[in-house]
Amino acid sequence: MEKNKMISRVENDRILILERIFDAPRSEVFKMFKDPGHLKYWWGPRGWELPVCKVDFKPGGVWHYCMKCVDKNQGKYYGTDAWGKAVYKQIVEPEKIVYTDFFSDADGNINKDLPSTEVTTDFQDLKGKTKLISRSEYVSAQDLKTVMNMGMMEGITQTWDRLEEHLNSLTKGRSFQKAL
Repeated sequence: MEKNKMISRVENDRILILERIFDAPRSEVFKMFKDPGHLKYWWGPRGWELPVCKVDFKPGGVWHYCMKCVDKNQGKYYGTDAWGKAVYKQIVEPEKIVYTDFFSDADGNINKDLPSTEVTTDFQDLKGKTKLISRSEYVSAQDLKTVMNMGMMEGITQTWDRLEEHLNSLTKGRSFQKAL
């Protein structure tokens, strides 16, 4: 796989599969998804920050967050808040996270007018590197089309670019210790 290249495909018209290799150990990449201190550095597209990020990382726990556009160059999106809520279903550290992802409001109320997603994120060990595989399943092909039309592919590509940049910033000047 080409460095920094995300591979994407759609299966059954309603399942989006994303894959990318990160040059960091699986345990470190997994940690980026469970720790709000790390999520704040990379979750969301460029020009967006995470002013609210509450994580209860356990099955049945909730991740409630707000992405805010802070880039004036993004025009009509500048100043916009986008709230999300994930409910964890399964966590197998450092291998897998399964959750249902919803659009929500500041109080965590689910927006039923926008599609929810069943997300399975797998972290595959590649001897010091990690292959991240995200499987997002929508109820219908129309639900997948709705989020794609909202710019989801561009947003997730930028998000994973930011994840890689954050991982690189953590390893600058040091190398990850190999797991025993």
